[in-house]
Order: sequence, then C-alpha cells, then structure tokens
Amino acid sequence: MLDQEEVSRLLDILGNRNRRRIIDLLRQKPCFVTEISDRLVLSPKVVIEHLAMMEREQIITFNQDERRRKYYFLFNDITFSVDLKRRDDLISLPERSQQAVLRNGLVMLRRLISARENLILNLEQIDRDIDLKIHDMLKYGKDILQNEGDLDLLIALSHYDLTFESLEELTGMSSSELNSTLARLKKNGLVENQGTTYNLSGIHAE
Repeated sequence: MLDQEEVSRLLDILGNRNRRRIIDLLRQKPCFVTEISDRLVLSPKVVIEHLAMMEREQIITFNQDERRRKYYFLFNDITFSVDLKRRDDLISLPERSQQAVLRNGLVMLRRLISARENLILNLEQIDRDIDLKIHDMLKYGKDILQNEGDLDLLIALSHYDLTFESLEELTGMSSSELNSTLARLKKNGLVENQGTTYNLSGIHAE
C-alpha cells in the first residue's frame, strides 16, 4: 500500500500526458528511445527526460542490446481507479437543449474522426517516404557510412539538434566511439556542432 506522499508523487508523474503515452506504449512492448520518439512524435531529448524521471520512481527500467543501446520496459505497472458519484441535485437541461448539445457533439465528433483518418493516412505516407529515404542513404552513402552506428547517429540528428550526452543515450556508443564517429562525419561535411550541441550540417541555413 502506498502512502499519501508516494501517491501524490505518482499522480504528479502521471499528470503529464506524454508520460502516460510512453507508459501505454511500453505496455505493448519494450522500446528504444528512437522508437518512442518516432511513435509519439516527441523529441529524443524530451523522451530521455521523461524516461529518467520514471526510472527514478522505478516505474520503468532498461536493458541493453548487443550494440549497447538501451531499450526500456515497464518495471512496475500502475493502475488507478477513480469513483465518480452522481449528484441528485443537479439541474437538468430542457429536452430540446439536450438534443442540441447532442447534435452539436455528434457533428464535432464526425469532424474529429475525419480529421484523424486524414492524419493517419498522411502519417502512413510520411512513414513510407522516411523508409525510402533511409534506404537511399544506405544505398548511395555506403562509401561514407561505415556502419549502422553512423546511420543511427544521423537519423537521431534528423529529428532534433542533440547534445553529446543525448547522442550517447540514443546510440549506445561509448564516449570514445561517439567522438570518433562525430569527428569522421564532421570531416565528411555531414555534421557540425555549436559547443556541445550537434546538428546536421547546413540544416539551419535551409
């Protein structure tokens, strides 16, 4: 049984919609940071911050694959139940007003469902375009990209500008390996940095 302080702390954590979305995703299967970022359309940096908070509270934990990339899964699942009690002293709306509210709600619901379907179709097409572009990068960049780690790093930077520490977290590379990879990609004109933050070369000039 949790005490009141622990319950309050968990409610603070779960009060954030994106953390709830991450938990829902991890209920389905363990995920890498990049998977969570792609599926939920969140920046890797934001995902890492949410994961770190939930890891401290022992809600999630991680293992590492053969490339030392962390994949996260639920350590302790959380279920809350809320009881709603109907008040008998509420003033009811006239029947016509109820019908108007219901009709307006149904019209809005139809619009929202239609908008969602259009978004899903657009996202599916974008996913196909992304897969095609990654395939092209592998095909035409094989003389520059030495391994999958190079591609993982470039894909991570395609999402957002990232710090060295965030790139370590995302790629699973050691500090020396990451330094070497970044230096090589900088030499090839693919990556640049401003202080400790790295981005794709020329991306801010577009």
